[in-house]
Amino acid sequence: MTTKNETTVLKDEIAAPRLMPGIRNGLKKGWHGFIWLLKIIVPVSFATGLLVYSGIIYQLDFLLNPVMTWMGLPASGALVIIAGIFTGIYGTVAALSVMPFAMEHMILLAVFTLICHNLIQESMVQGRSGINPFFAAGFRLAAAFVVTFLCAKFMGVTPDMAGPLAGATLPAQDLAFTAWLAGWAVDTLKLVVQIFCIIMPLMILMELARVFHVIDFIIRPLGPVLAFLGLDRSCGMLWMTAAVFGLAYGSAVIVEETRAHSYEPESLTRLHLSIGINHAMIEDPALFLPLGIPVFWLWIPRLVAAILVTYTFTLFTALRRSYAQRTGHKKIRNY
Repeated sequence: MTTKNETTVLKDEIAAPRLMPGIRNGLKKGWHGFIWLLKIIVPVSFATGLLVYSGIIYQLDFLLNPVMTWMGLPASGALVIIAGIFTGIYGTVAALSVMPFAMEHMILLAVFTLICHNLIQESMVQGRSGINPFFAAGFRLAAAFVVTFLCAKFMGVTPDMAGPLAGATLPAQDLAFTAWLAGWAVDTLKLVVQIFCIIMPLMILMELARVFHVIDFIIRPLGPVLAFLGLDRSCGMLWMTAAVFGLAYGSAVIVEETRAHSYEPESLTRLHLSIGINHAMIEDPALFLPLGIPVFWLWIPRLVAAILVTYTFTLFTALRRSYAQRTGHKKIRNY
């Protein structure tokens, strides 16, 4: 009869040979994912930084001015939206902190950029993990406009509400180019180190979870949540990664997971539509809290939008499949 101590030793002896290979594979996958991400982050960040430094980015507001009124926003809101689309949530928060918007306008701008930010980099991540990057970018833009429009109508917001000063602009960049370049390099290095410190342990944990067959135990409690969101349980790990870490920080895991497993195209499309609208559910909304924006608007609109989109996509695909079956049956019958 085996004692408790003997059983523990036996388990340790079985687990030990799998532990180090799992760690090594996790480090290898994490490093490859990190290098791939660097190839996106560094050039995109540098190009965007140059646009901001030169002021060119702020001359693009004419592209969005026609739809600002439609969304209940003043023309100067286009500057904040452009900053968010190209530079991410941090650019939006920085802009809102110096531009005197009414709280209602700040809410709408936060809703828009929570859905549609860092568009180039994050669309490339989605493109490497199961969905056309141009479709992903276009969908997020469209979703941001529609959700912001509906929020504006619900709140009764108009562009002429007290807030922004006429001709308000983002702070001018008066640094020398070398000073700007040094600042960009330091900021980028900090970001890269943060991503490295997230990706490497996460990939090791993912690999160990796969080696020791504990992924099912991690995902099982998410079953009801995924069903409520209109997603398949098979996509649980991908959704959890995007929800907690976002599309940028979680990119290595998301890309690796989609490569390692065969997902149904429809399930993967539903997932990408959902996480495209609603990801980084902790960090991104929290960045707006110091501005005094109510919690409800930071979390609920994009969560509701993500749920509606997945259910709409499911209904659409079901109707299309039904129509195709009826059409095929009719052709056979006529023949």
